[in-house]
Amino acid sequence: MIPALSLQGRTALVTGAATGIGRACAVRLAQAGATVWINHLGQADAAAALVRDIVAAGGRAQTIEADVSDALAVQRMAEAVGAVDVLVNNAGVIQEKPFLDTTEADWDRLLAVDLKAVFLVCRAFVPGMLSLGQGAIVNIASDLALLGRERYAPYCAAKAGVIALTKSLAREFASQHIRANAVAPGPVATAMVSLEHMSAEWVEKELAIPQHRLGAPEEIADSVLFLASDLSRFYTGQVLGPNGGSVMP
Repeated sequence: MIPALSLQGRTALVTGAATGIGRACAVRLAQAGATVWINHLGQADAAAALVRDIVAAGGRAQTIEADVSDALAVQRMAEAVGAVDVLVNNAGVIQEKPFLDTTEADWDRLLAVDLKAVFLVCRAFVPGMLSLGQGAIVNIASDLALLGRERYAPYCAAKAGVIALTKSLAREFASQHIRANAVAPGPVATAMVSLEHMSAEWVEKELAIPQHRLGAPEEIADSVLFLASDLSRFYTGQVLGPNGGSVMP
């Protein structure tokens, strides 16, 4: 283990960590030595299985259930978890729907889970980071925040908001040794990029990138681990793009 990549002695919280990218992030952080809190909502079995896997590999983890779009639930979670050194805001939902068919309820749900939750969780956990005198926030955005995509207006808007929020946090708390960065993945092989959530046409569009493949959750988690570690100590307000070439700034 490269010393600056080690998270020994640190505590991390990953939201939406029972499956997909969140699960991969929890595993990577635990492999680096962090004690990891696995946040989930209604996925107790998957979260418990993840804890068993981490512990079996010599790591430390425990679960906590909370709806991160609910302010009271987030505050209760923060009180139960205590101060964390690393915060990964990963929980998210997606919906494919023509803009003119998008309802106010659709908009509110996407913005609540994909953007408001990031605000609520950061607001609840930044005070603990201030008490520790350090912290690393990693927010999961999306390449669609930069590209836009028809039929995904609320999702694109929410993820663009995550990037702007990340930059604001980075500027406000840099002097207090709290770094805030974002990861904006391209298409990743998770349940969100499947025929359950996307039409076959849009799954094919997701593959229309230079590498012409879906990324693995672990490839996104590698960027998250980097931003959580001291290897990225001069990074703040940045957006890393593990995206197979979908966005080339």
